[in-house]
Amino acid sequence: MIRYTLMRLALLAAGLVVASVIIFFTLRILPGDVAQLIGGTNSTPEQIAAIRDRLNLDAPLAAQYLDWVGGVLRGDLGASLLTGTPVSTELAQKAQVTLPLGALSLTIALLFAGPLGVVSALRRSRLGGTVIGVGAQTLAAVPVVWAGMMLVVVFAVWWGVLPAQGFPRDGWSDPGAALRSLVLPALTIGIVEGAMLLRFVRSATLQAIGQDYVRTAASQGLTRTRALIRHGLPNVGLSVVTVLGLQVAGIIVGAVVIEQLFSLPGIGRMLVRDVSARDLPMVQGELLALTAFVLLVGFVVDLVHRLIDPRQRESAA
Repeated sequence: MIRYTLMRLALLAAGLVVASVIIFFTLRILPGDVAQLIGGTNSTPEQIAAIRDRLNLDAPLAAQYLDWVGGVLRGDLGASLLTGTPVSTELAQKAQVTLPLGALSLTIALLFAGPLGVVSALRRSRLGGTVIGVGAQTLAAVPVVWAGMMLVVVFAVWWGVLPAQGFPRDGWSDPGAALRSLVLPALTIGIVEGAMLLRFVRSATLQAIGQDYVRTAASQGLTRTRALIRHGLPNVGLSVVTVLGLQVAGIIVGAVVIEQLFSLPGIGRMLVRDVSARDLPMVQGELLALTAFVLLVGFVVDLVHRLIDPRQRESAA
């Protein structure tokens, strides 16, 4: 297990290196001049040249990349070209919105997909199972923006029970108000992602039902449902754990859109703002942090899967 963990850590580090190269050099080929943006339309060529020299924008790209990576290794993600605010400070502040939003969305997705996926598989030949399956197919195809707008219409406009937009100015000092502002965004992401996960849970449950050990347990007096719960669901759980890393990535992508729609001051909204302003240090720091988070979640999921799967433990022994 130690050898496997070290190997996975090496792959994680390699993934971060590749991601940093792609992020840095891709941003440098985007159109626009950062120095001109900072100086404004009325700046003289001399002023633009001074800005470029001060920000080291004239240095070779390889030197700029190594300078950035060196700062990252020291825990310094850089600072905004426009405001001078450290990237890590902005990320820490915005993460207070994005991380709870992601955790709440994932919880809703799991609560939505788990039970309904199992029920849909057990009742696949009945009306209830068919309705759940068709509903999941439909919801999985719904654009997340459209789903968010429909939830706003129902819960904020018609019923008036939840806020349509915004986040408390004083943050989590009032946990109730902060949580209420995240309910609709989390429902939007959680339902759409949960519909995709439900289809996977249904497929994994159907596969478990067809296994010999479930049929044997049923032949010994257990009902099909009890046999599945006792012997099949652990394997379904293993399959779900495998795709959780992909679900987290989907939730992060959804958060970028949903934070714009619901005016939430999170990392996704900050990323859109900084891309528009061509604030390269902020954008590359944000992208690297999000990539590192997704890779770390995949790493943890991999380890958990190996720990709880006896077949993998035996193969590592």
